[in-house]
Amino acid sequence: MMYPLVLDLADDKIPVAVTCRVLGFSKQAFYQWRAKPVSDRDYDDAHLINAAFDVHRDDPEFGYRFIADELATQGHTASRTRVGKLCSQQKLWSVHARKRGRTRRPGPPVHDDLVRREFTAGRPNQLWLTDITEHPTGEGKLYLCAVKDACSKRIVGYSIDARMTSALAVNALRNAVHQRGSLAPTVVHSDRGSQFRSHAYQRELRSCRLRGSMGRVGTCADNAAMESFFSLLQKNVLNRRRWNTRTELRLAIVTWIETTYHRRRRQQALGRLTPVEFETLLNTAHAA
Repeated sequence: MMYPLVLDLADDKIPVAVTCRVLGFSKQAFYQWRAKPVSDRDYDDAHLINAAFDVHRDDPEFGYRFIADELATQGHTASRTRVGKLCSQQKLWSVHARKRGRTRRPGPPVHDDLVRREFTAGRPNQLWLTDITEHPTGEGKLYLCAVKDACSKRIVGYSIDARMTSALAVNALRNAVHQRGSLAPTVVHSDRGSQFRSHAYQRELRSCRLRGSMGRVGTCADNAAMESFFSLLQKNVLNRRRWNTRTELRLAIVTWIETTYHRRRRQQALGRLTPVEFETLLNTAHAA
């Protein structure tokens, strides 16, 4: 940072040798910098920082370790220590980080609240609700992102993974679209979690021509219908026993959703029908 000062003082007729001696470095170092102001290391660091910003923008929950792993898959060569130092300089912290003396506020909503706690729909695929839940196992936490149809109460898509990234939400949405087909007017309502505010998730919404909607911060009632499903899952599966492996819990979750919840659990809001029965009768009525 002192080298540009030598140039400024040289314009004022102060010899380079005198300035270098006063500032405490050699003339050779100054002329070496003048011949190449940006070193190879600085050039590489600039590219790493740019790539790290792209990774963190898509997955704001990534810390420097996950960012280093993603950079390695993209072909960048850098140690975790180096990536951690650059991320610290640029303040690229995970949204889950807890730093002493600093509080984090949730980011701004990407979409307006189009639902206003009206978790009903006159037909399937008019309103989808989505959220993420977690549960510990002997191997670590397992995360579930589910998409629920507000009309039939059916889980139209879900994704299960060991990491809570934007890919978890994106895969659940893709699964729902794959199951339901082209649904341009569908509203997809969520909270303001970083996974749902990520660029990857927003790109998926736009590519599928879906309308996004978001509730307020710290207000679980703004997505109460989704919370009620997770409460059922908690009582009927997650809290029934201790789960030693993620594979065991994953299988239990999928089995309960596809067999018990969809095909055996009758709901008062559906006229004592299961979600599958309700959709079958509704589709038959619409066809008639």
